Amino acid sequence: MPRLVEQIKQALAAFVGCKTRPALIGGLALAAHQVVRATRDVDFLVDADDADRLHSILLDLGYRCVHRSEDAANYLRDDEGLDLLYAHRPIARRLLGEASERSTTLGSLRVISAEGLIGFKLQALINNPSRGHDLDDIRALLRAQRGKLNMAEVRDYFTLFNRTELLDELLAQIDDEAS
Repeated sequence: MPRLVEQIKQALAAFVGCKTRPALIGGLALAAHQVVRATRDVDFLVDADDADRLHSILLDLGYRCVHRSEDAANYLRDDEGLDLLYAHRPIARRLLGEASERSTTLGSLRVISAEGLIGFKLQALINNPSRGHDLDDIRALLRAQRGKLNMAEVRDYFTLFNRTELLDELLAQIDDEAS
């Protein structure tokens, strides 16, 4: 974990000067919403306008670009992974703008909302159905944030991907567990 902490601190320093301060997403963001899962990489949502600048900075820090598209980029440095998801669509830009400040041992970090995290996890699952951990993460977020989530927003994400039946199934499972 100390290497991951140092990696995050270094990434945060690299983000100084971004158009909009990046927000933590992915496995590490789950902890801000009372879900703990082991992860080996760091994921950030960043403004798409900062993509080229951040790409250069990460290369200068010794990262190797494994994949880069208009939507995302994946970087590796030894066994350290750092993934960037580019906010260029209106929903992603809104989620980035609304990310909340969280006080952590690393200092102040912006973290995506639980609803937004569910939306991104759902998108990842749709893009690659073999990513079972994303479905587990969605289920865990729904369970941990029960009664606190803006369910209209969550349902909008499932509607966007034509997966409302999946949401209904997950909610029914959670209700059954609670009974």
